[in-house]
Amino acid sequence: MCRWAAYTGEPIFLEDIVSRPGHSLIHQSHGATQCRTAINADGFGIAWYGDRSEPGLYRDVMPAWSDTNLKSLTAQVKSGLFLAHVRASTGTATSRNNCHPFTAGRWTFMHNGQVGGYDAFRRDAEMLIPEGLYPQRKGATDSEALFLVALAEGLETDPRTALERACARFISLARRKGAAPFLRMTAALSDGETLYAVRYASDDLAPSLWYRWSDSRKGMAVVSEPLEAGEGDWTEVPANSFCTFSAVDVRTQPFLPCSLKEAA
Repeated sequence: MCRWAAYTGEPIFLEDIVSRPGHSLIHQSHGATQCRTAINADGFGIAWYGDRSEPGLYRDVMPAWSDTNLKSLTAQVKSGLFLAHVRASTGTATSRNNCHPFTAGRWTFMHNGQVGGYDAFRRDAEMLIPEGLYPQRKGATDSEALFLVALAEGLETDPRTALERACARFISLARRKGAAPFLRMTAALSDGETLYAVRYASDDLAPSLWYRWSDSRKGMAVVSEPLEAGEGDWTEVPANSFCTFSAVDVRTQPFLPCSLKEAA
């Protein structure tokens, strides 16, 4: 399982989430506590929004804790909306194109979890990506494929329904050709204006996801694991939920891909 963190609010230095807290994302890359493995060393990435509509993106295959460029970048760059990820591969190669986050135009997406038996239906999943979006397919992960299928399903206009429909397609494939658990996931996504997050599992074991408003930062952090042990006001996202984060508010809706009929 991977670990990730996202932020929306007043601009802050990226290091305020990525590296400075006691249980920062970099700390979670070698000391995670709420997943099956404590080590998430198969690459990392960070996407941030600034003055332009499309995000900046930095990814590499090194462990996050050993990349001095990442430390320097996060200490200098400020953003009011960014997504960061440390990767533990579930089978695909350790390569820059397989590191999260993934971007397409103004959209950014990152994912933690697994699609059951993906290798058995990889070709079927690839066929769900329309020709017009296929040039955006740079890597080989199930996560990037899910992102592109969600774009095809209308992510631009209705992110929750689009992601539900994409997940329903992948769950259907996993049921027919893959293996249980069919889908476990947390994901964060953004169009550069709004931050969205989802926590879902086709069984009862959805990966962990938390959020917290900070008065000092004047922003919202959304994370796989709380960033400080002494902060008791983190809120756990309920399983099977889709959250929309504004500057000061959270809207939580049901996320139920299995209730949708697979699109023709």
